[in-house]
Amino acid sequence: MQMKTDFLVIGSGIAGLYFAIKAAEMGTVAIITKKERAESNTNYAQGGIATVMASDDSFDSHVADTLNAGAGLCHKDAVEVIVHEGPSRIKELLALGVDFTMKNQQLDLGREGGHSKHRIVHAADLTGREVERALLAKINEHPNIRVFENHVAIDLITEHHLVKTGKEAQSQNTHCWGAYVLDAKSNTVNTFLSSVTMLSTGGAGQVYLHTTNPLIATGDGVAMAYRAGAKIGNMEFIQFHPTTLYNSGAPSFLISEAVRGFGGILRTKDGTDFMKKYDSRGSLAPRDIVARAIDSELKRSGDESVHLDLTHLQASEIRSHFPNIYGRCLQFNIDITKNWIPVVPAAHYSCGGIVTDLYGSTSILGLFACGEVSMTGVHGANRLASNSLLEALVYSTRAAEYIREKKVRTSMIPEIPEWDESGTVNADEWVLIAHDRKEIQQIMWDYVGIVRSTHRLERANRRIQLILDEVLDFYRRTVVSEELIELRNLARVAELIIRSALIRKESRGLHYTTDYPKINDIEWLKDTIISSC
Repeated sequence: MQMKTDFLVIGSGIAGLYFAIKAAEMGTVAIITKKERAESNTNYAQGGIATVMASDDSFDSHVADTLNAGAGLCHKDAVEVIVHEGPSRIKELLALGVDFTMKNQQLDLGREGGHSKHRIVHAADLTGREVERALLAKINEHPNIRVFENHVAIDLITEHHLVKTGKEAQSQNTHCWGAYVLDAKSNTVNTFLSSVTMLSTGGAGQVYLHTTNPLIATGDGVAMAYRAGAKIGNMEFIQFHPTTLYNSGAPSFLISEAVRGFGGILRTKDGTDFMKKYDSRGSLAPRDIVARAIDSELKRSGDESVHLDLTHLQASEIRSHFPNIYGRCLQFNIDITKNWIPVVPAAHYSCGGIVTDLYGSTSILGLFACGEVSMTGVHGANRLASNSLLEALVYSTRAAEYIREKKVRTSMIPEIPEWDESGTVNADEWVLIAHDRKEIQQIMWDYVGIVRSTHRLERANRRIQLILDEVLDFYRRTVVSEELIELRNLARVAELIIRSALIRKESRGLHYTTDYPKINDIEWLKDTIISSC
């Protein structure tokens, strides 16, 4: 099947949905999503949206907090954009029916690590889910928007598909005309054509063994954009959420940073408030500092977890502010009003991604990126808590406004060949490489985690290259499937993270290497940019 639409949106998180609502005012929109429309990183975002709403707060303060967390690599103009435009986006969400938590008829503003003021707009401890609910309600009633569930993007369509070379893009003057997409239910590949494609596929947490991300977070957008020739930046900066529930054999469950903002204290098994020796802010230090401190304590003690203590706080207030966390922990016989919560770090957020300008444009014409898949320059070397949903709202809006003002759309789409699977066979030997996904995750966790070294990175690089070559060879001669698409993307993203980490000869923000333990502003106060061209 070949389908033409004015706007193609790949991904159904807050960035994609918000852009789709804006774009639908200008034309038809097709949203493709790997699973059900509500499955995304947004849906798992507990903390909230950082926005200047209080009388004792200021734009300058929010900008300063963000720049401080970003360790010198934030693009100040990009940060100022989200901070100044944030309040308007919150008002729009309220108008759309988002039910934010209120106190005395005002927004109940929380505080999280790295923030100097209470500025976190939230919906209890399930902010992402509530925002997603309201946006989907709007999407479902809009006549210009169609959502294609269980559709998996394979590759972006660019000029190199016109000559059927099968090679990755060779020119930076490339135009994106849509994407080839697998309908996972019918096992058919469809061609979605559009002069404007928005990548909002979220992060790549599944490249690691332990992650807060859902199973769909396999780095698809970054991998597709890289293959098409787009610029990719700062992939070495992976944020590990310092506090996920430790329960051996169970999926990681995020214990929101807002819990520490509310007064939670990190303790070792013997009760020591250990964060005070790492940072004057104690348990309210930014995530990179907290994650590295926990990693250090666990390596020193040999324990499998540290603990987050809320027992000194009012029980009714804990249950009121964190009903989801309270209920989830109870499932594991942990009453957080009485018991310490065992926690460990887990891969949480990619600060790098597809390089964009201040309007979401990438280095490929017609291709935009927004949300975690993008690198706008907002996060630098470390994302400040609750800036991610804000970034998605602001830059998806700016992308839509830019397209409207510049009249980016065009009907001049060249003739695109149908998906060609000639010469491929069914995956009878899939069992031979099915373990590759787990092997990638284990390699990345062991060697490319919170603390790295050149030796570990080089060891990881050799092993990932072997897996990548094996996967690409298997891909070329096998009928495409959802599992194979994800494996191909995971292997590529793992390689990009390792390559970027080897390039940066310093420790900055989230990237810490024992071979270069200090910041080097003279040589490395710059982004790490790579591309396939």
